[in-house]
Amino acid sequence: MGERTGAGRVAALVGLLFGLAGMGSAAVAVTLPAIAEDLDLTTGGVSWVISLYALMLAVATAVYGRAADLAGIRLPLLVGVGLMAGSALLGCLAPSIEVLLAARVLQGTGAAAVPVLGMAIVSARYDGAVRTTALGQVAGTAAAVSALGPLAGGLVADLAGWRAVVALPALGLLLVPALWRALPTQGTGARLDLLGAGLVAGTAAGLVLLVQSPASGVVVATAGALLLALGIPAVAAWVHRRPEGFLPRRVVREPVVVRSALAASAVPAAWFALLIAVPAVLAARGWTPLQVGLALVPSALTGFLAPRLAGPLLARLGPARSLVTSDATAALALVVAALGAARGSAAILVTAVVLVTLAFGLGQPALMAAVGDAVPPDVRGVALGIATLVFLVGGGVGSAVVGGIGEALGVDRSLLLLAALPLLGSLALVSTIRAARVAS
Repeated sequence: MGERTGAGRVAALVGLLFGLAGMGSAAVAVTLPAIAEDLDLTTGGVSWVISLYALMLAVATAVYGRAADLAGIRLPLLVGVGLMAGSALLGCLAPSIEVLLAARVLQGTGAAAVPVLGMAIVSARYDGAVRTTALGQVAGTAAAVSALGPLAGGLVADLAGWRAVVALPALGLLLVPALWRALPTQGTGARLDLLGAGLVAGTAAGLVLLVQSPASGVVVATAGALLLALGIPAVAAWVHRRPEGFLPRRVVREPVVVRSALAASAVPAAWFALLIAVPAVLAARGWTPLQVGLALVPSALTGFLAPRLAGPLLARLGPARSLVTSDATAALALVVAALGAARGSAAILVTAVVLVTLAFGLGQPALMAAVGDAVPPDVRGVALGIATLVFLVGGGVGSAVVGGIGEALGVDRSLLLLAALPLLGSLALVSTIRAARVAS
């Protein structure tokens, strides 16, 4: 009984920390129009606030997993949460967009520690049914706090302005002392492939820069193209040279892992796209951040329910079909959002956010299940880290599409264009589903 009580306390603290990291995107999103007005930016310009955060969150997640192998969980988590809190305060005080974006890069780099190390804390301390229950509590608490992000952001912005919203994740630093004794300090001594991580980060950044370049000019487009052109062969060469490095060869050559991660990445692409599009459209119609947050309460309720619906559906459909269902729902959400943006309809836009919340709630666990089933236990942790990286890079691409292409074609057309991504992701899984059918 004592172990269960202790596990519940640790899970609640980890879930709360997880949720505060999620507020770095969900709460800030409703204030983007206010940030744009205050710093004299366009929608494309202010969307970098989300794109860069999502990009660094993606790349650094896998780095923290390896760092924990090297040094245990306590030091990497302290560094990550400290960086998240310090850069949140820096962003709060930023006098210019350049300083704000630098703070967001650092904040995403710090916040990336929370998802991977938070789950690792519970997995390292507990076993069996206690661990399973605790992991569920982490996910539920994190989903609840993150889902309330838009409402919290709108309320804080209404009372104290957008700068206070940017500072909200700094509250995470207050939770570290309460978790301190639960943090393992011993690692396995595994090597940390920083060069491999840097090559992957540069290549992912090139993709985001290139997509967002219509709103940012020739220099950004050129930089993005160069990073992609140089990064792809460099990553391939490094995987060949270091088969057990940041991108293990056994993982990247597993078709199910690659296809599942690419298909699932379309879901956060849709989610982050709507984080930018919905506040922008509603602000243009005179809505305040608080009104936007209140309008998104139905999606918060959906966020509470989605984990409860995802489990039975995943068990019934299996990982591959669940990913296809998630992608189809995300595509529908983007089409509905495009219609809402064209008409300036809050009701239609809120419907779209509810749909994409459902897609996210099913897509993430389906990806974890697909990857976990596809690789042997000795590389499962690494495979899940790489899949999470690809999954979150999708968020950077989605926000970049709305911020970049949306600046040239309009928000509604950019959302419609992005709807092709989850449909392509579904096609990538056709062979996986056929193979599963033959095997059964």
